[in-house]
Amino acid sequence: MNLRDLQYLVAVADELHFGRAADACHVSQPTLSGQIRKLEERLGVPIFERTNRSVSATPAGEDIIDCARRVMAQVERIEAIANARRDPLSAPLRLGVIPTLSPYLMPLVLRPLRERHPGLKLVLTEEVTDSLLGRLRSHEIDAALLATSPGDPSLAETPLFDEPFWIAHTLDDPLNETEEIGVEALRGLDLLLLADGHCLSDQVADLCGRPEADGELADFRASSLETLLQLVGAGFGCTLVPALAIGGPWMTDLGVVARPLDLPGASRQVRLVHRRSFPNPHVLGALREVVLGHLPNTVRKAPGAGGGEVPAGKSGRSR
Repeated sequence: MNLRDLQYLVAVADELHFGRAADACHVSQPTLSGQIRKLEERLGVPIFERTNRSVSATPAGEDIIDCARRVMAQVERIEAIANARRDPLSAPLRLGVIPTLSPYLMPLVLRPLRERHPGLKLVLTEEVTDSLLGRLRSHEIDAALLATSPGDPSLAETPLFDEPFWIAHTLDDPLNETEEIGVEALRGLDLLLLADGHCLSDQVADLCGRPEADGELADFRASSLETLLQLVGAGFGCTLVPALAIGGPWMTDLGVVARPLDLPGASRQVRLVHRRSFPNPHVLGALREVVLGHLPNTVRKAPGAGGGEVPAGKSGRSR
């Protein structure tokens, strides 16, 4: 048994298809299938149940695959430790970012990060919080930018910045005549929300003092902020958006107004989350430094993030 056999084993478990697994391992299918059969013969138990249409793990195979994943994760950790010792900022950083943050933050930091650390290769994954946490625990990514605390003792988090929520509505909405929008005004609204699975949807619902949307707008659940704001521009209602999103083209193209809230605590905290065992803290520090150095004045650095406070952008309207 060698590491390559374990790599083939995990690939088949991931793909549930010998052809795709062989492609992922850059070998021919007969080579991969032959090695898996040799491994099964050596262990004396079938690892996979094969039919003409499907591949699935046997009960014994599930336990063996779980062990193989842990071994491969440790191999990856050994390689990462060696790379970090040689050059901490030359190894790839696999970073996950939630969809309500990635389109607005990453364009601000990618170019400065490349200019400051040209040897660093950033590999981005954009998914909702639960998916990113799963990938983080299974070593598929190294770190994640999230807006909720993971609540997992195996994971560490570093606060980066607090991002206020702004309210978005059309020019002809009655809210346009309201000077200050506080909690009472929000509770009287039927807000458009993102689909379940987005932490922003839960945060907005909590802020407005109700568990979920109801009434006529309950069926309007968008999968992205862009779609949500298109619905606002089309006159279907209003919504709350994180401050980094207020500079998008929808502001002028759709005739949407975005305004800060007169409501303390109406914000989310963005944090950098990683496994405590991650062996290259230098690359996380480099990312943190670039992010904090290129924030707009609509957000403020979180306490303990380092550096001075950035104005929160609490006055005026944005169009």
